[in-house]
Amino acid sequence: MLHTYAHDINRLAAVNTAAEGAAQAIPIWFDLVNPTPDEDRAVETILGISIPTRDEMEDIELSARLYQEDGAEFMTITALTNLDSEEPVKTPITFILKGPSLVTVRYADTKPFSAFVTRAQKPSAFLCVTGELTMLGLLESIIDRMADVLERIGNEIDGISREVFRSKVANATKKTRDLQSVIEQIGQKGDLLTAARESLVSISRLVAYHAALESPDRKLSKETRQRIKLLQRDSSSLGDHAAFLSGKINFLLDATLGLINLEQNQIIKIFSVAAVVFLPPTLVASIYGMNFDVMPELKWQIGYPFAIGLMILSAVMPFLYFKRRGWL
Repeated sequence: MLHTYAHDINRLAAVNTAAEGAAQAIPIWFDLVNPTPDEDRAVETILGISIPTRDEMEDIELSARLYQEDGAEFMTITALTNLDSEEPVKTPITFILKGPSLVTVRYADTKPFSAFVTRAQKPSAFLCVTGELTMLGLLESIIDRMADVLERIGNEIDGISREVFRSKVANATKKTRDLQSVIEQIGQKGDLLTAARESLVSISRLVAYHAALESPDRKLSKETRQRIKLLQRDSSSLGDHAAFLSGKINFLLDATLGLINLEQNQIIKIFSVAAVVFLPPTLVASIYGMNFDVMPELKWQIGYPFAIGLMILSAVMPFLYFKRRGWL
């Protein structure tokens, strides 16, 4: 699907490139969403460029993501969709700057684009005079969305931390099961943070690449340079915050695994203490269960209670010793 927008006084307005007549404004933004070959060819004919395919957009080499061709800048980032779910999807988005026009190629309907279009179509909301300013506005919208997601992840990680360190579950089996569920949540948050960091790094590289192309023939305005610096600072700070959250996730994972090991050790310790406590009574019972002719205790009238008492005493003494040493 092809959407085209033009600058209309102080807002961004949708235009119909197929309409005839001179009244139609020249588009400054061509938004290709899941484009068909015909739509790709239409934009290529208007701007004299070659639209990259989806396979080319997914290449991870830096030279395949940031390059110049046919007098245009081709810049690809890794964006995230389905950020409100636990399974975000990574998708490439390519920005192509050719003169005053911008072309975006994407294969997913992302919320930052929809939010940007809604805001930019309001009067005096944005200054989208050129494709370059439109691209910067889109990147700002993507970073704002990423900031909201990182804030949500941070709050969820705090909740997991409280669940791990302040759990009041007394049942060992239920507690272990809860900790196993926590590990699954930690894994999901870790995957989301990894994808977010990858996206932020790609945005930071795009902005740095675009800023480095400034030359005497292509001077950036003061406002544009300030917005680029702000984008670089925001993407860098969010990347640092994502790294901090990743470190916290790793700490929680180690702590959760440690708590599971402690629970398992407690169970093993109970079996070990039980074995030690019942070992002396078993020894006494084994001695008096032997079939020898000469065993004086067999003739005692108190032989039976003596053996029972000895077994009880031999079981109580180790138990009291372990209790006193704090092993129980």
